[in-house]
Amino acid sequence: MSAVFDLTAELIRRPSVTPDDAGCQALLAERLARVGFTIEHLRYGEVDNLWATHGEGGPLLVFLGHTDVVPTGPVSQWQSDPFEPVVRDGHLYGRGAADMKGSVAAMTVALEQFVTAHPDHRGRVGFLMTSDEEGPTNLDGVRRVAEHFRSTGEHIDWCVVGEPSSKATLGDLIRVGRRGSLSGTLTVHGVQGHVAYPEKAKNPIHAFAPALAELAAERWDEGNADFPPTSFQVSNLNAGTGASNVIPGTLTALINFRYSTASRAEDLRARAEAVLGKHGLDYRIDWNLSGEPFLSPANGVLRGAVVDVCRELCGIEPEQSTGGGTSDGRFIAPLGAEVVELGPVNATIHKVDECVSVSDLEKLPSFYQAICERLLG
Repeated sequence: MSAVFDLTAELIRRPSVTPDDAGCQALLAERLARVGFTIEHLRYGEVDNLWATHGEGGPLLVFLGHTDVVPTGPVSQWQSDPFEPVVRDGHLYGRGAADMKGSVAAMTVALEQFVTAHPDHRGRVGFLMTSDEEGPTNLDGVRRVAEHFRSTGEHIDWCVVGEPSSKATLGDLIRVGRRGSLSGTLTVHGVQGHVAYPEKAKNPIHAFAPALAELAAERWDEGNADFPPTSFQVSNLNAGTGASNVIPGTLTALINFRYSTASRAEDLRARAEAVLGKHGLDYRIDWNLSGEPFLSPANGVLRGAVVDVCRELCGIEPEQSTGGGTSDGRFIAPLGAEVVELGPVNATIHKVDECVSVSDLEKLPSFYQAICERLLG
């Protein structure tokens, strides 16, 4: 098999369930060091982060990815061991094959080939990996590395994220931005009591219901040319003691806004709290802003280069999307970088029997190397 296939398989064999890197970054660092990269390991808490660079001066093009994967779920439901790579029907199976060890391997191989062919290339090329992308908090991964970059004055011009962006075939969709994510943990206080004596209790479920209906019906914004309208969702609602004859004393709701550049997080918070106050709720809400929205400009140098590469290597016009969830690009964009995401088909990510097309995997390094050639060659 090829270098990218072999490296992807070796990464899959390492059970790097978040935040455990399981030695993936050491393997990648060793390979890049052999072709002249300067290696820096940035470990924060339980999280491993790898920062490797080649060249001098500016501009700086960074390839960003993660070595951690989500848990497998019941192994018995997989057709084969999720941490033993297997090829079936032209696809490589294993946890992380698509999200995103295939991209990580392709980036590594592309960078090896690029700096070997262009040892004195223009500017610098960087390789940033974390083991904290799939975790619940993302506190010690790229978010923390971005803080380190701010303190050291590291400026990133362009960033290619290897998240699996494609829909049906490699290069048919690239992500040129992402929505912001604002979450809240809402606690509504009532008074616990017997269901037969509601006058002696205060049911927080009943109190919250009208406010929830208003929040769900609210039109938060109209979106814009690049983003759909902001969405509000309740992902969890919990109340009660488990007994059918007890009115609960509290209700907890987990809420989330996925919002565009048409809104600001502080305005969404204020409007949501105004609705809760309007309904007279005794409540507390703890907000968590996990990322602001970002958008690479339509005339951006990186965006143009990635579109051209997809046209030339795929023969198709890639859709330029801001859909989907969040990615670690949200921590790099505020540093002033133009961010574009390009990776394999995402149909099986986080699923049982996750896989990547072997044909697409074999092509992927040429995409990343072609981007290097256009920007730094």
